[in-house]
Amino acid sequence: MIYILHIFWGFVMAFLGLLAPGMLNMTAVRTSIENGRRSGIIFSAGAASVVFIQASIALIFANYLNHHPEIIEQLQMAGIFVFILLAIFFFLQAKKQFKAKGKANKNNIFFTGMLLSSMNMLAIPFYLGLSTYLSARGNLVLKQPYIILFVIGAVLGAFSLFATYTYFSNFIVRRAQFIAKNINYILSILFVLLAITTLLKIV
Repeated sequence: MIYILHIFWGFVMAFLGLLAPGMLNMTAVRTSIENGRRSGIIFSAGAASVVFIQASIALIFANYLNHHPEIIEQLQMAGIFVFILLAIFFFLQAKKQFKAKGKANKNNIFFTGMLLSSMNMLAIPFYLGLSTYLSARGNLVLKQPYIILFVIGAVLGAFSLFATYTYFSNFIVRRAQFIAKNINYILSILFVLLAITTLLKIV
């Protein structure tokens, strides 16, 4: 059961982290509309594959810090900082006028997905902050084989999210502004609550 839970947490974390309409998922939408759903799925697979590297780096770093108890409190404080930054980021995104645009090369769609995904600078801090939070609560074991199971779950979660955007591409383009604003507000509130919870635990 604990193995399944690690896959589940990785899946949920990646799915929620990429839920708000942004460069990656809207490029998946545009790729699907312009080149067909199969191309959208290929792009999604390329983008999701990079999550394996991003989540692995984050969890290995979190595992290193977990073996040095003297900096756990500083790590938790850093997690609060990351949560607040993410909350501000999603709040500002919600205030912007969202445009359902993205660029995707018709050639090498898989590698285009990898390239764009690797440009997501928030990914590693996001996985580091949330994995630290889950570890502190006893929901995540930062050692093998649990790390690899979590990372596999994250890849599956990212691919599922991108594929969902691809599948509902026509609907999403029509409702992009409404979806972006409301999802970003929800995610902003979520990260504020996580920051408060972590702070209360430290205090």
